[in-house]
Amino acid sequence: MYGAPGGGIATTLANPLPNGTPLTFLVEETKDGWVKVDLAQRPNGSTGWVRADAVTLRSLAYSLEASTESNQLSLYKNGDLVKTYSVATGTGGTPTPHGHFYLTELLAPTNAGYGPYAFGLSAFSDVLSSFGGGPGQIGLHGTDDAASIGKAASHGCIRLANPDITELAQLLPLGTPITIE
Repeated sequence: MYGAPGGGIATTLANPLPNGTPLTFLVEETKDGWVKVDLAQRPNGSTGWVRADAVTLRSLAYSLEASTESNQLSLYKNGDLVKTYSVATGTGGTPTPHGHFYLTELLAPTNAGYGPYAFGLSAFSDVLSSFGGGPGQIGLHGTDDAASIGKAASHGCIRLANPDITELAQLLPLGTPITIE
């Protein structure tokens, strides 16, 4: 990862991730054989540059928009609304961060309460530096607490009903952008 096209190496990232997931970025811009990408690290909104020949680029048809005000997640395909889901988002003390992020990994959680699937997002909590043994990364996951859906009830993650996260897990590729407002 470089700080600028042709500049010095800023950091080196492992691929695949320790859990076996391929390292995934969301492309912001391309320039003269370089690709500017969003990074899944603190602070939210971090970017870096990689050589275009060091990555495989793919087009994405799907995108997500989450509203912490209405506790809804909207699924789009090629810019057209496909479906809206009711979700739980962060509470006042542990809000879901706002911004432009992307799906970084898909896991089948082993911790109780997270439902059958969890996407890791490139977003990190603005108030928690760690949570559940992890770095405070925000997730898009199922829940064993169906009554929490539609409310501000999480530590910052976006919770969906288990059938809804299962549907999305079978549909969305890593790198899918998500805007949280």
